[in-house]
Amino acid sequence: MPELPEVEALTGFLAEHLVGRSVARVQPVAVSVLKTYDPPVTALEGLTFTAARRHGKFLDLTADGLHLVVHLARAGWLQWRENLPAAPPRRGKGPLALRLHLAEPEGTGFDLTEAGTQKRLAVHVVHDPAEVPGIARLGIDPLAGDFTEEAFAGLLRDERRQIKGVLRDQSVLAGIGNAYSDEILHVARMSPFKLAASLDGEETARLYEAVGTTLREAVERSHGLAAGKLKAEKKSGLRVHGRTGEPCPVCGDTIREVSFSDSSLQYCPTCQTGGKPLADRRMSRLLK
Repeated sequence: MPELPEVEALTGFLAEHLVGRSVARVQPVAVSVLKTYDPPVTALEGLTFTAARRHGKFLDLTADGLHLVVHLARAGWLQWRENLPAAPPRRGKGPLALRLHLAEPEGTGFDLTEAGTQKRLAVHVVHDPAEVPGIARLGIDPLAGDFTEEAFAGLLRDERRQIKGVLRDQSVLAGIGNAYSDEILHVARMSPFKLAASLDGEETARLYEAVGTTLREAVERSHGLAAGKLKAEKKSGLRVHGRTGEPCPVCGDTIREVSFSDSSLQYCPTCQTGGKPLADRRMSRLLK
């Protein structure tokens, strides 16, 4: 899933390539991708892009007062095209969900695609981004100036949930998902199962620092990359997430995994849990 660093880099790429250019036509391919109907997505045709912004994991492309808001979800992506086909795309064939043609140069634009069978890619056309429910409920942005250590401590103070879940909760912190929460907790040397409200002052400061450094370093690595290279950059920069069975780059211990119904987390026992493996109930059932 694209998270804050990738969406931030994608926003920069689109600001460079879209602003000042007008929309020739918009072709929705998968009806399920459209989450609004008034104004229709075709209302963008003839308008000129004026800005590209990010709200958490949401892309916000402004065109003469209308906002094309995109949430890429788990398996969605935006693919920039220099040579879009002139023929209308065929519905129900392949991962293509929506195609946008720019007026000039002819043939340029982008495709929104989504792999897999779970279709969660979402496209909204609104007058105000706050009309999108997912944006309206977003918490503080970890790269914003008001994300201070004091503010972070206040968010955690009454949280009785595990810290992994708190970091991923978009109504608490906007933009952090499964991958970067694993990376942040590894940098902070903290168990993903630790209760957020139990953190003392030193632990809170350590986690706050890890949030900032992890995300800023990922943004810096992605800065200036073309849209098509961002996924590979994310994967190459991850130290523990998705690396089950590999050696920890810090201590050399084997990275372990805890599996859930629709996701998993990765961690280093030596760096994060005092050398003790965390219980993985799904794996335990398989071993019976």
